[in-house]
Amino acid sequence: MGREAFEVVVANHHAEIYRYLRRVTARASEAEDLSQEAFLRGFRAYRTLPPDANVRAWMFAIATNLYRNHIRTESRRRAAHATVRSRSRENDGEGPEGEAMFNEAKAVLERVIEGLPLRQRLAFVLRKIHDLSYEEIARSLGCSQESARAHVFQAFRKVRQGLDGHALPRPEVPV
Repeated sequence: MGREAFEVVVANHHAEIYRYLRRVTARASEAEDLSQEAFLRGFRAYRTLPPDANVRAWMFAIATNLYRNHIRTESRRRAAHATVRSRSRENDGEGPEGEAMFNEAKAVLERVIEGLPLRQRLAFVLRKIHDLSYEEIARSLGCSQESARAHVFQAFRKVRQGLDGHALPRPEVPV
């Protein structure tokens, strides 16, 4: 398992790992940094990987662990950004008009998913977006398959509850 073999891993899985991290971080720059770091760590540990290992699930596990570490250090950064954003809104007059430019339905969905507990959010994205099996999700999150199923089920239930009462905007049709 040399450098050439790992280049195949990168070619086969980079886009999917990036999309996963993009969804859980909600920031393209963070997703890019985390995906690069995931593949760097994967490259360093690739020689120790058993030949029969599921490389896709292994890379998702690396990405998930990196994201968890990132979240631990992110709380201070988020507080600082929130302070800066609130000050800039007060100073530049940006208000509801700026926010109205975004797609309301997408924003509501992103808030609901972002509000999920970390394990549920990760399990939901891995299952519903990346279509991983419960076994692969369990390996990625470091839990049993039953726990993985429960995390996905609870997340799906909370997403439905969070979207309840939010009608999607409908285009006006001339009568």
